[in-house]
Amino acid sequence: MSTVTDRDAADARDGALRALVAQVLDRARAAGPDAVAPIVQAGHPALRTPAVRYDGQLSATDLADLLALMHRTMRAAPGVGLAAPQIGLPLAIAVVEDPGVDDPDVARVRERTPVPFRVLVNPAYEAVDDERVAFYEGCLSVEGYVAVVARPRRVRLTCTDERGRAVDEVLTGWPARIVQHETDHLLGTLYLDRAETRSLAAADALGAHWASEPTPREAARTLGFALPVDAG
Repeated sequence: MSTVTDRDAADARDGALRALVAQVLDRARAAGPDAVAPIVQAGHPALRTPAVRYDGQLSATDLADLLALMHRTMRAAPGVGLAAPQIGLPLAIAVVEDPGVDDPDVARVRERTPVPFRVLVNPAYEAVDDERVAFYEGCLSVEGYVAVVARPRRVRLTCTDERGRAVDEVLTGWPARIVQHETDHLLGTLYLDRAETRSLAAADALGAHWASEPTPREAARTLGFALPVDAG
């Protein structure tokens, strides 16, 4: 009896998920090929609900259209990653893409190498070692603010891609940070939950100044927060 009940509950959940995705896609299709999705902001329940594991609930057409919509939305924002919950869909899928930065010092210190567009399905990560680095982060779902987050410098990423192919690799530096940030979204976690609260800054001229440092040493001294030894 419990097995049938569990299956019925899963079927109902997946049906509701498909209907929600259909609503988002129907609006985007009606708006035209360049349409983007609204990005929900902190306080929306989708950002605090663990995402449903993707197990083929969508048709191939709907999955492709959803990924294209997420890609357009991420680029238009602009951002370097977008998780499905950020457009109101509690589904364990994220997209990432980072062209990199022009400042060579920032690129070197943050190990910010370009990341080509890729899809992460059911991603998970774990730290490879104890080394942690701290930099300012922002989020498309927390508009107007930035804060310092200390994260593992190297992580092991496991997931599948949009074709169901297994991914198991070690990422270092900014690519590792992007994966951690987007995977956290799928767990109902915002970067602010991990941030140094005293580092929180409005994304105005002063906040941009703090965030432009390769390592936020001046911000740490001025605002009164500690950096990990490795970020020192």
